[in-house]
Amino acid sequence: MKKHLFICCVYLTFAANAQTSKTIMTKTINPPVAPVKPKELTMHGDTRIDNYYWLNERENPEVTDYLNQENDYYKAQTAHTKQFQDDLFLEMKARIKEDDSSVPYFYNGYYYITRYEKGKDYPIYSRKKVSLDAPEEILFNCNELAEGHSYFQLGGLNISEDNKWAAFGVDLVSRRQYTIQVKNLETNEILPAKIENTTGGSTWAGDNHTLFYTRNDEVTLRSDKIYKHKLGADSADDVLVFHEEDDTYNTFIYKEKSKKYLVIGSSSTLTTEFRILESAKPDGKFKMFQKRTRGLEYSISHYGDKFYIVANKDKATNFKLMTTPENATGKANWTDLIPHRDDVLLEDIDIFKDYLVISERSNGLNTIRIRPWDGTEEYYLPFESETYTAGTSTNPDFDTDILRYSYQSLAVPSSVIDFNMKTRKKTVLKEQEVLGGQFDKNNYTEERVWATAQDGTKIPISMVYRKGIKQDGSNPFLLYAYGSYGASMDPYFSSIRLSLLDRGFIFAIAHIRGGEDLGREWYDNGKLLKKKNTFTDYIDCSNFVIDQKYTSPQHLYAEGGSAGGLLMGAVINMAPQLYHGVIAQVPFVDVVTTMLDDSIPLTTGEYDEWGNPNEKKYYKYMKEYSPYDNVTAQAYPNMLVTTGLHDSQVQYWEPAKWVAKLRVVSTGNNQLYLDTNMEAGHGGASGRFEAIKEVAKEYSFLLDLEGIKK
Repeated sequence: MKKHLFICCVYLTFAANAQTSKTIMTKTINPPVAPVKPKELTMHGDTRIDNYYWLNERENPEVTDYLNQENDYYKAQTAHTKQFQDDLFLEMKARIKEDDSSVPYFYNGYYYITRYEKGKDYPIYSRKKVSLDAPEEILFNCNELAEGHSYFQLGGLNISEDNKWAAFGVDLVSRRQYTIQVKNLETNEILPAKIENTTGGSTWAGDNHTLFYTRNDEVTLRSDKIYKHKLGADSADDVLVFHEEDDTYNTFIYKEKSKKYLVIGSSSTLTTEFRILESAKPDGKFKMFQKRTRGLEYSISHYGDKFYIVANKDKATNFKLMTTPENATGKANWTDLIPHRDDVLLEDIDIFKDYLVISERSNGLNTIRIRPWDGTEEYYLPFESETYTAGTSTNPDFDTDILRYSYQSLAVPSSVIDFNMKTRKKTVLKEQEVLGGQFDKNNYTEERVWATAQDGTKIPISMVYRKGIKQDGSNPFLLYAYGSYGASMDPYFSSIRLSLLDRGFIFAIAHIRGGEDLGREWYDNGKLLKKKNTFTDYIDCSNFVIDQKYTSPQHLYAEGGSAGGLLMGAVINMAPQLYHGVIAQVPFVDVVTTMLDDSIPLTTGEYDEWGNPNEKKYYKYMKEYSPYDNVTAQAYPNMLVTTGLHDSQVQYWEPAKWVAKLRVVSTGNNQLYLDTNMEAGHGGASGRFEAIKEVAKEYSFLLDLEGIKK
């Protein structure tokens, strides 16, 4: 659940009497009322009454009818903003270079390119042999493949080493259940074999004939089995290679950059395990690299006759880099290369023939460290801003001096940069274009400020706004956060967000505990029995921006999605008076009931994040903060809640039940809307422009509350 949620806004074109029309509409249209059907849920001697448990009956026409009623109510109540949404969608779309393309990367004799055509929603994947001047070979035109489907996603594109075969996965429902097929790139024929219920990802063995892939459990969607498929064979004859039987783990397979080894991984929140097999011997038996040990997390990279291991072995909370001979991989043979540091998180490595590149995080900021293998002086890439994101990009070529990385900040568009590690010269290959001729990054101010949490911890907040605002409490302010799974919410640029900033909004990201923004301890102090720190950190950040007069409760808006939607639900139960409006996207709000149901996708694998409520201490703690269980008779902020009927990550019934309960319990008269995409899942619409339309609706909600008309 990393790196989600896009920032958008809308342009209001209604005349001054629009608010009057809205008031009349609100008085004449009643919100839906979900039937009450009490269900007793008992655990550890404690009984909860769930009046809306029945909404989880996906095939029940009464459920569909209720969701459609909520959609109709939302559309009717916001009809006065429809032109607003449409106009601003066009404004936002006009900033986007429609006929855009990625920076080509070279791999195994070909340049690979992803490009878009004007007016088209989906990407075209292509390649050129040896030279960028060579004729273009279209691998997949997703616009053609998506025809006739309300949702389309192509994933897991994987080319065999002989460049002849492409394996790919397609999801037509948005439940992250992909069907894998294979295409002959010489004849453009798609082979008839269809492999169902997969993650979409696959890996070719060195023989260019054997394909390994991961299957999902059809009910829980847990990735639990690795299979082996032979070209030309019926998928029913595929061989089970590995079954991950522990339902708190997921499994996956990939090939090392060196191409020598295939790797099967198993991972839970706190523990990892790997098995390896020489890629040239796909019918051999995978060998254990290091068996799982509770609390031991490690990842592996092969180079020469060694493996390089990023691990938390020996209480290395922020991880360290170790090496081991490829013929003696057990942890007893691991030796330190880069030791553990209390103030630096080691996130990842990239291995080149002459260089080791280390991705680190210090004081909440990304750093990239270059270490030559010959022992000459190592150094860091220089970054000056405090509200930026930088990271290594696509680097499949092993024998090169060129490191490709990306850079962006809240006010600086994303760039793709090639850096010569030998000469230390950087070349900006591409900077995201913002069309329209009105954008100038010098018109915006970026800040990183620090709020003080209840326990004295300093919480960083990254913010951006148009120059010239006054700290007088009158600024509309959107505070976004996530705060779970160790996902760091790094500052990023959004051309869509400009429609907010140019209308006076301040946008900010609260880097609260539960993420990994300031190291692994930052994550550990925001999960399990310390989860409430995530919520109080956000509230403390909210109070800080109010106290510093960046905004006021009349102009402060909160936004979060998925686990960030849980955050939204918790903070408005705890401090509803701080916020004028809230956007909760696909929110995880029925924590106790969901975590007690091991048939729901992701549940068992989440025990190390939230706790297992089958244990009384976790049940009790979860119940204390679960948004659905803690809705009380108080005035809640204006709220827009979104979900998708086919969501596999957070089931649609969680936000539906939450809204139904809020409708009858809330004592205020504020707006409360549920918008269910009846054709999509956790990520919303699949087309790039349809996705903008969805978020434009969200931002019209905010701007309408502010009374911003143009």
